[in-house]
Amino acid sequence: MSGQGSGGNVIAAICSFFIAGLGQLVQGRILAAIVFFLLTWVSYAMAATGILFFMALPGFIFHVWSIIDAARYKGSS
Repeated sequence: MSGQGSGGNVIAAICSFFIAGLGQLVQGRILAAIVFFLLTWVSYAMAATGILFFMALPGFIFHVWSIIDAARYKGSS
């Protein structure tokens, strides 16, 4: 992937739209992928209990952050 705005970053952002962290995994950033996946889905799981419904907002924020992070990744060139 050649950098920000490249086709690879668009694909990664689309992947992260469906599953948080998948775009980072596509880019080869394993640790970032694990962190985004866990932060997002743990927040969503807490919100699904009904008791901690307010955790849906942090889950949404982490999800959007993972999409933006995948789209703006510049690489190490």
